[in-house]
Amino acid sequence: MSTLWQNIQYKMLRSGSKLNLLIGINIIVFLLVNVSNTLGKFLFNTGIIGLYSDEYLLLPPYLPKLLTHFWTPVTYMFMHAGIFHILFNMLWLYWFGQIFEEYLGNKRTLGLYLMGGLAGACLFVLCYNTLPFFTSSPGALNAPLVGASASVMAIMVATATLLPNYTLPLILIGPVKLKWLVLFFIVIDFLGIVGPNAGGEIAHLGGALIGFIYIKQLQNGHDWITATTNLFKSKSKLKVASKNTSRNSPGRPRQEEIDLILDKISRSGYDSLTRQEKEILFRASNNEG
Repeated sequence: MSTLWQNIQYKMLRSGSKLNLLIGINIIVFLLVNVSNTLGKFLFNTGIIGLYSDEYLLLPPYLPKLLTHFWTPVTYMFMHAGIFHILFNMLWLYWFGQIFEEYLGNKRTLGLYLMGGLAGACLFVLCYNTLPFFTSSPGALNAPLVGASASVMAIMVATATLLPNYTLPLILIGPVKLKWLVLFFIVIDFLGIVGPNAGGEIAHLGGALIGFIYIKQLQNGHDWITATTNLFKSKSKLKVASKNTSRNSPGRPRQEEIDLILDKISRSGYDSLTRQEKEILFRASNNEG
């Protein structure tokens, strides 16, 4: 048992992969809430754990309540409504997240996950408080938002935008390009914005939008996540003199080279890269990791 726990700790905290960390947090939160709630119902005939978690961890669309539950735009994206909800979210996060980290390193995964979840939360609250379809519905403002789907959609769409022709083998279907797979999910989400899970579908679209914009900005040389991270980094006062006149070390590719390669992948797919370009991308990924 101790070895199992050590393996879990290594995967989440020491492997360097933010993907493992995110999946681990989601699973741990789900188990803590649902196991304790099940035991409470079974032993004491009370579902107070579930009631409190729904009240204080899910995202309410009602603005006065949201002001007093200001932490919920973050906590909701680590909550799930059931076993199949978390199962499919974590599977898609794992499949697309691996590709995302393979090509862009592991320093952007957590940032994009949070950005996608916040974008989904903002669009959800905005629509529920402004659109007549929701404001005219008596119980709409009492329906909270739950799940990591907006965050997962951000990573899925970002990966498909970066590598549209990357092929993913699906059971019973066969190989499918990422651009068609993600487009299918976006269409399904759009058609569902007037359905029983309208809030969730709207949040999905918010996450998808931020994933697309992020990659387009990255390809234009603007990395929102790295720029935000650098704001909180303390600058060292130590200056090191170097006699090396070259602008870049041999092991660290220039950002301009990386941007050109990412543009080429977006246009023609990964297979169109030359051997030298693949080596440059590999070195860049190692530096990011």
